[in-house]
Amino acid sequence: MQQPEGTTKAVKIPSSVTVKRFAEILGVPVARVITELMRNKILATINEEIDFETAAIIAQDLGFVTEEDLGEQGDAMTLEKLVEICKKESESGDKLPERPAVVTILGHVDHGKTTLLDAIRKTSVAAGEAGGITQHIRAYQVKKKGKTITFVDTPGHEAFSAMRERGVSIADIAILVVAADDGVRPQTKEVIEYLKEKKIPTIVAVNKVDKPEANVPRVKQELSDNGILIEEWGGQTMSVEVSAKQNKGIDDLLERVMLLSEVENFRADTKRDGLAVVLESHLDPQKGPIATVLVKTGTLKVGQDIVAGSVFGRIKKIEDYAGKNVPMAGPSVPVSILGLGGVANVNDIVQIADRNITRAKAREGAQSGMQRRKEMIKSNSETSGEGELKKFRLIVKTDVQGSLEAIEQILGTIKSDEVVLEYVATGIGNITESDVKLAESASAKIFGFNVVATPVAKRLSEGSETEIKVYSIIYELVAKIKEEMAALLPPELVRTDFGRLAVLAIFKTGKRDMIVGGRVSEGKVMRGSLIEVKREDEIIGKGRLGNLQQNKENADEVGQGNECGLTFDGETKIKIGDTLLFYKEEEKRRAL
Repeated sequence: MQQPEGTTKAVKIPSSVTVKRFAEILGVPVARVITELMRNKILATINEEIDFETAAIIAQDLGFVTEEDLGEQGDAMTLEKLVEICKKESESGDKLPERPAVVTILGHVDHGKTTLLDAIRKTSVAAGEAGGITQHIRAYQVKKKGKTITFVDTPGHEAFSAMRERGVSIADIAILVVAADDGVRPQTKEVIEYLKEKKIPTIVAVNKVDKPEANVPRVKQELSDNGILIEEWGGQTMSVEVSAKQNKGIDDLLERVMLLSEVENFRADTKRDGLAVVLESHLDPQKGPIATVLVKTGTLKVGQDIVAGSVFGRIKKIEDYAGKNVPMAGPSVPVSILGLGGVANVNDIVQIADRNITRAKAREGAQSGMQRRKEMIKSNSETSGEGELKKFRLIVKTDVQGSLEAIEQILGTIKSDEVVLEYVATGIGNITESDVKLAESASAKIFGFNVVATPVAKRLSEGSETEIKVYSIIYELVAKIKEEMAALLPPELVRTDFGRLAVLAIFKTGKRDMIVGGRVSEGKVMRGSLIEVKREDEIIGKGRLGNLQQNKENADEVGQGNECGLTFDGETKIKIGDTLLFYKEEEKRRAL
């Protein structure tokens, strides 16, 4: 039942809610909610979902105020602080329990690192990504001789350097994969620099040794040239020759990982409050925000109040890497956490929440978020059309934070003095009606990666002619954005010169045309060509070639050394001794 006039009621609304459930939350008839949606030009049926922004507007129209569970924390825990804590715990000797080593597999794209992880796990994951490229961070655990090892898989392509760097930051040990048939490549060099900078213990896996063109000595020499000296060459870096495809050398590699783990003696305090790093996060339509985290120290338990960056929540469920529900997660364990009030950012630190977080601060956080969104729309409207610099406005929605990070990183490399990329908004989750409204108000286009548009958003976009494009491969999305940015550039005028003619005779002089004769001194003369009239060293006029004749017969072209007569269409008055230059001009779309 709607609230009496003059009173307001605070309601909590999920990030996505069906019309029916929304009506139940408000306590008003479904028909009333649908009517209010229609007044706002939104057509939604009883079982279709609307997003929080839309629901908040409708709730306000009906006399309610909305509330979200957001929080703030006092002392911000950073990744650098967490790494330092873990380092000190490992240096505590035998006072603390052992923890599994966290291993990251790094290397150039197509060098077989995901296939190597596949061989380690004995399951097929290498072909699971669109386009054959790993586009998300993934974490798994394997057991060897009763000991557990945690593996973090990161993308190898050049566009994902930020995600690789994060993989290095959270790892105890790095396996550097180098293909025996390809050697050290650009991304290999980039990874080596990270490893040296972070001083991460490293094992080199020379992969694809089964291929006929494999050249292991060359690989070892190239590694040495880049600062990685293996043990057999007098260095301290262990190396293993493997064939991930044929499952050769895998046991040897794992033996070396365990050996290095024993030497490094990784330790952690399991009794302290858990501290974890967000590896990935996304918005599940049914389950809500889900964060994939790696517990670095301490223990996380179901029911604990936690905070990740600016997102607050209570752990409702913990799932291990295989999707199995577990009551808690200790050091070096990768898990998915359900219960956060929003999508956490990658690299955020998950920690037990300060008990002093108040409901008022949560409301303040929600309201400030909505206010920032309104200010962004206003700012985009005010700056529209300013100056000569063209702007390509877009909204980007992705399945997970890592995808968004990679897309922004690639798009950040696009450089142009004439057109700039302007983000109207970015976010995680499916494309909703609020995105369409925002795109319409800001004259923006919507691009999605591994997401879909809700039925309401689709109908709204069709009515407003707002473009929605979704992709499953990042590089196809980026290519389309570059293409559309280039379309805003004025076309390039490309000139092609055909030949020259020396004017020997004037047969007729009209007001806007002339008939002249001459000899082709260079190249050829072609019917329909553009003409420049050159007198001595100066271009004095322009025109177009009309009719062309050779030996008093019509011709399409006349080659060098031949005489011909032609009709010059133009106002310039040609004289004997002038030179006519024949050419064509074509507009060519420019690329970025």
